[in-house]
Amino acid sequence: MNKPTVIVTGGAGYIGSHTIIELLEKTNYHVVSIDNFSNSSKETYSNIKKITNKDIDAHTIDLCDREKTFDVFKQYPNVVGVIHFAAYKAVPESVADPYKYYHNNINSELNVLEACLKFNVKNFIFSSSCSVYGNIDSLPVNEQTKLNKAESPYAFTKQVGEEILKDYSKAFPHLQMIALRYFNPVGAHISGLNGENPINKPSSLVPIITQTASGRMKEMNVWGTDYKTRDGSCIRDYIHVSDIALAHINALEYLVDNKQYSSFSIFNLGTGNGVSVLEAIASFEKVSGQKLNYKIGSRRPGDVEAIYSDTSFTEKELGWKAKYSLDEMMASAWKWEQNIAKQSK
Repeated sequence: MNKPTVIVTGGAGYIGSHTIIELLEKTNYHVVSIDNFSNSSKETYSNIKKITNKDIDAHTIDLCDREKTFDVFKQYPNVVGVIHFAAYKAVPESVADPYKYYHNNINSELNVLEACLKFNVKNFIFSSSCSVYGNIDSLPVNEQTKLNKAESPYAFTKQVGEEILKDYSKAFPHLQMIALRYFNPVGAHISGLNGENPINKPSSLVPIITQTASGRMKEMNVWGTDYKTRDGSCIRDYIHVSDIALAHINALEYLVDNKQYSSFSIFNLGTGNGVSVLEAIASFEKVSGQKLNYKIGSRRPGDVEAIYSDTSFTEKELGWKAKYSLDEMMASAWKWEQNIAKQSK
């Protein structure tokens, strides 16, 4: 196959699938997805087809299997880049089962990096997280902010993941790498045809909100209202998933066009605005007209009190800025939830 190819790991997942949609609609790359459906569904590929009317190559393998990972890469001689999403991401689960997170998130990254070296893939984008910052005294955080102790095994796997990239960049400077530190991805594709619908019980705020509103969950918890924030609940930088997806296109072109100063760069992906859990709930209730059934619970292990991003470096270097408002994020998530309800009838 002569057409330039991009391999997306975790392509059936939440951010991966939205990134594939943007790749299909805004670039001429051939797209290959790798996913083992541990927390996603094959139906996601149908959603992508409905939106884009384009096909992708999909491989069902576990990236912790080194040889099977190599077998996929071997099939595509013209891979310009890899976007590596595949990882477990639930903070509470990582606290309860650290082995699962260390084994999967670190081994899969190592195998994909080894495949890049073996098959001469020069560009690699890593799905990192704002959780690498830990609890921060001074906000907003930027790319030079010192990382504190990780508050969960999940966050630690992202810190380790970035350290691995730093070491690889020194040993293999021809491999150009970017770590994108996501803040809190929410929302759904504007069509309402693709969004977050985890196979396992959701741990992220917005799918918990929408599933509570639709009746899939009886009630939801607000985990702690005794933090030192303006209303006592945790503060996060919520960002629309399609904004994050577009950032990957910009990051890939940044690498392909050799705009990097060094072989490893880090960029924050956020809006620059901190929103509390209670404010997010209020936004959802406003745009949906639904009253949420929620109760106040105690703090959840592994949660950071408050974090939001300084996005100026990303805006300058990648030419990217988030566009969607909080209300638009919530409205798109609710549209997606309603679509799920229709399909299940």
